[in-house]
Amino acid sequence: MSSNNDEISLRGALSIGIGGMVGGGIFAVLGLAVSLSGGATPVAFLIAGFLALITSYSYVKLSLKFPDSGGTVRFINEGFQKGVFSGAMNNLLWVSYIIMLALYASAFGSYAPNLLSITGDSNIDFYVYTNAIIILATIVNYYSARVVSVIETYAVFIKLVILITFVFIGVYGLIGNENLTQLSVSNWESPMNIITGGMVIFVAYEGFELIANAAPNIKNAKKNIPKAYYISVIFVILLYVIIAIITVGSLSFDVIAKAEDYVMAEAAKPITGKIGFTVITIAALISTFSAINASLYGGSRVSYEIAEDDELPHELTGKLWSQPVGLIITSIATLLLANSLNLESISTTGSVGFLLIFAIVNLTGFRLAKKLNASRIIPLFGFLACTFALGALVVQQYSANRISVIIAFSIIAVCFILEAGYKKWFNG
Repeated sequence: MSSNNDEISLRGALSIGIGGMVGGGIFAVLGLAVSLSGGATPVAFLIAGFLALITSYSYVKLSLKFPDSGGTVRFINEGFQKGVFSGAMNNLLWVSYIIMLALYASAFGSYAPNLLSITGDSNIDFYVYTNAIIILATIVNYYSARVVSVIETYAVFIKLVILITFVFIGVYGLIGNENLTQLSVSNWESPMNIITGGMVIFVAYEGFELIANAAPNIKNAKKNIPKAYYISVIFVILLYVIIAIITVGSLSFDVIAKAEDYVMAEAAKPITGKIGFTVITIAALISTFSAINASLYGGSRVSYEIAEDDELPHELTGKLWSQPVGLIITSIATLLLANSLNLESISTTGSVGFLLIFAIVNLTGFRLAKKLNASRIIPLFGFLACTFALGALVVQQYSANRISVIIAFSIIAVCFILEAGYKKWFNG
């Protein structure tokens, strides 16, 4: 049992869920979503959000039955027992954290030069800022976990105030805007492209699973855990869909394409001018920095949990400078990934990882339905929907961005090979 001081209220749980989703994802993938789905971008966000909402049902039931700081790691182990498969999936979860970190860092690197150019070359500035923010967040994590928590608390409040203000002003700014016609069905991409657009940006929703890690500490769990998941996911779906409508309805497709990596800041310009552009840029920097901080913290803990469950070498349960060894490994891997892949490849690879993990969590919910006192139909639908979405993403991206698909499946294969090798050679 946790002490009263450790208990998390419903408001705190909602902050974890909403803060986890409205991190750097929306700032990083909004322009990419428009390039893939065109005028149907709000629909793409709706499809991805629906998938997250369905999956949250399994998370609710599993969090109530198995409240554990290991969260998804514990759920997969309960569903498939500890073995090569569960170990590989949990290793993939850690790698997916690293991919998300690279995505957030890339978003920071895209927005920051618009506020302050260092070299005068936006490409060089991108890498300077991307690497600097990863290093800074690593230092903060080594300095104090409490500082990470304080940063998250303030960042969630600041970014939500800015985004909600953007929504109210943006909706008003749509009145009479000639670009509103871009939302018409005639400007929608093909159904497959819309689905693919939703799946490439699915990473913008994955953060709700962080509620699972906090489940042991959520007070009045039976009542508050379901509320935390469902309210946070539904709120973020509405927020993302409205932001997508404002963006597509405010800017021409040509302008969106030119500002793809920092399109939300650009969308504030027609309404509030340079001030709006600057404020949204600052919001993006705060959001991505807080997301990097939290994901570094979470990623290092995931590696610790996996090692503790004997699915990675026990050396990862050790500490370096008072923090889990996984922190420095996560940080170095993030630096390598962020400097190697472009935004679309990172986003696609991350979405493949989380769609597969969520499919497995849904399958766990289906297999353990009786034990969880849950419906079998909803988790089964979630599993099939995640599997179909994963297939659609892979098929479309294999022809449009083949390298990202190859990288994604190479990572999955390596997770299985390493886990099988570890089980055989080091664990008997």
